[in-house]
Amino acid sequence: MLDQVCQLARNAGDAIMQVYDGTKPMDVVSKADNSPVTAADIAAHTVIMDGLRTLTPDIPVLSEEDPPGWEVRQHWQRYWLVDPLDGTKEFIKRNGEFTVNIALI
Repeated sequence: MLDQVCQLARNAGDAIMQVYDGTKPMDVVSKADNSPVTAADIAAHTVIMDGLRTLTPDIPVLSEEDPPGWEVRQHWQRYWLVDPLDGTKEFIKRNGEFTVNIALI
């Protein structure tokens, strides 16, 4: 399973880099907490969520871009914790200080 998850991270990174290098528009908007979210965040989120749901359909996913409520999560014994683009502010500045995070908790 580790190889497949690593490949998901690489695929998410590829989606992120299409925005970073200007192939696709950045489309920055603000989330409810006023933190930025870009097209790269959403693209990476989609890649990872689709992949994890296919790879491990029985394990729920907590992603920064679409977190289920506490009433849903509180009983999870095992779950994926995902930040599809950690360092969005740095990504927007194009300083290279960002990463894809996927962890099985």
